[in-house]
Amino acid sequence: MQNSHTILDEEAFSQGVRLLAERDEHLAEVVKTYGRPPLWVREPGFPTLVYIILEQQVSLASAKAAFDRLKAEIHPLTPKGFLKLDDAELLRIGFSRQKALYTRLLAESLVRRHFDLRYLQDLPDDSAHKMLVAFKGIGRWTADIYLLSALRRPDIWPTGDLALATAVQEVKRLRKRPSPEKLEALSAPWRPWRAVAARLFW
Repeated sequence: MQNSHTILDEEAFSQGVRLLAERDEHLAEVVKTYGRPPLWVREPGFPTLVYIILEQQVSLASAKAAFDRLKAEIHPLTPKGFLKLDDAELLRIGFSRQKALYTRLLAESLVRRHFDLRYLQDLPDDSAHKMLVAFKGIGRWTADIYLLSALRRPDIWPTGDLALATAVQEVKRLRKRPSPEKLEALSAPWRPWRAVAARLFW
């Protein structure tokens, strides 16, 4: 059994996949049909958080295109470098006005050392989540995806993720796509490996 600071590495991930397949016949089917999914890891830090903000409510392809343009403009992508871009440049790159504002507020907080993303690595899931959602523009989904993919926490379950809800509906053969509340209720048997279950559903 892992604690809140366990990081999903290949060994822990394999263990989680094995336990979930033993515990859930539908997930066992997924493993049997498709094999073990990739771990899907992102590098912790400002660039990844910016990327996840760009992914909010748009297609993954358009978020990636905007992020690639941003990296071409600012290299390496640091909070200080980001703050050199004005609104017109950010709009051209692919930021909405709201996302430009949110990312600027985050960058300013990091530059002024009001906050350090490295703090999150030592915090339990709930505290790390609260610290992230305290930022304007970082909601539950963004915090969940950062904790799941960058900090590799084993028990993060992003109930606001549409692709996850659709996958759970399909794999579990539900009549309709589960609401975030229903997704939360369904996830109880997969604790403390819900981030592994999410990767299997995706």
